[in-house]
Amino acid sequence: MDLPIVAIVGRPNVGKSSLLNCLVKRRISIVEASPGVTRDRISIPYQVADGPDGPVFVELVDTGGMGIEDVDDLTDDVESQVGYAVASASLVLFLVDAREGIVPLDRVAAKRLRHQDKPVILIANKIDQANIASEIGEMHKLGFGDPVAVSATHRNGVADLTDMIAEKLQHLPPSKPVETIMKVAVVGKRNAGKSTFINSLAGQDRVIVSSTPGTTRDSVDVTIELAGHSFTLIDTAGVRKRKSFSGDIEYYGFHRAMRSIRRADVVAMLIDASVPVSQVDKALAAEIAEQFKPVVLVVNKWDLAKGSADAEDYAEYLAKTFPQLRYAPISLTTALKGTNIRQTIGLARQLYEQSCTRIGTGELNSVFKDILTLRGPSHKAGTKPPKILYVSQIATAPPTIVCFVNDVRSFDLTYQRFIVNQLRERTPLAEVPIRLILRRRRDGTPKRGKRRN
Repeated sequence: MDLPIVAIVGRPNVGKSSLLNCLVKRRISIVEASPGVTRDRISIPYQVADGPDGPVFVELVDTGGMGIEDVDDLTDDVESQVGYAVASASLVLFLVDAREGIVPLDRVAAKRLRHQDKPVILIANKIDQANIASEIGEMHKLGFGDPVAVSATHRNGVADLTDMIAEKLQHLPPSKPVETIMKVAVVGKRNAGKSTFINSLAGQDRVIVSSTPGTTRDSVDVTIELAGHSFTLIDTAGVRKRKSFSGDIEYYGFHRAMRSIRRADVVAMLIDASVPVSQVDKALAAEIAEQFKPVVLVVNKWDLAKGSADAEDYAEYLAKTFPQLRYAPISLTTALKGTNIRQTIGLARQLYEQSCTRIGTGELNSVFKDILTLRGPSHKAGTKPPKILYVSQIATAPPTIVCFVNDVRSFDLTYQRFIVNQLRERTPLAEVPIRLILRRRRDGTPKRGKRRN
């Protein structure tokens, strides 16, 4: 992001994710009583000061618990992510649990931070009472001065902490977050290669990669730059059937993934080419179609499948499997080797530009005239012939077309699909979803003074 980094660190379950959510006043990180929920670095721009020369933003980073014994044998990976955050930080927020006091892991974490020679603010979290002297008196022994007393859950002491962060960073020049031209949600079932895909684009181990299903639990925004343009990639938790959820963490991860689709400009749906398309893939495709999101069908691990299927056969297979996404382009990739990764983002940008296309009213009505000449809507004997009276595009992303007609009931879903398919062939909207709205044009309004019962 090219912003100074403020890293939130500490042993497991001291409230790091709660503090990040508290400071930015949004639910960014998953908060759960179980230790080890956060594994990757979760980051978000955060304004720490509004100086005379302009606002000062930092990249606020939530990290996994220092010293965690991960249940999926990802301890080294989590520690590496913490190490990256601390090494690149301009300021470290070191959290301890005031209610439990200093424990051995706090001392281990403190020793690691002293070796890094970074500015540190010691924070005693989970303090809800006014009289706190006895709870935090011993914490100065960690070597970072007296702690700032806060309750991230109840927002107690947060104003004092914010002032201290601003004071520590007052030497920084004005800065703003990088403006990205689009957000791409990278979604798919578990072990489809989403995190590997993102790391390949980022050129570093930005998120943890493991063969263990369910490694990614939260949605992680990663900003990258390609060909002089900045993009936001959203890594998401792997999707599986709801009945298979093993607890609240998976539930939250699933809903964060769905929210990532909604806030994205384009979706990159990763499909594991080494296994057959599953019901989870089909459900995910249905969700993307329902949200009218442009999507690239990213067939990952293609090196494991190309010996048994060629590109044309696989494209036909996907068209039959995901009929609601027949218009979506396909990218054949091997994320582990970096094959066709950058080209996929280029394709996503083309879709974004298509989705933002606006067609003039005159041109659009001319297109509809040709469509009606080719095939008009059918109607029953004895009823008024259905007519499209006027057409206009009222929105982009997704392109939204309103047709004013004499009778909405005469335009069934089959004919509506025909219209949308024709629009893709005759306009620059060939590979993106189109929202079609039918409205009845009313020829008159009730006269004044008359009441309708």
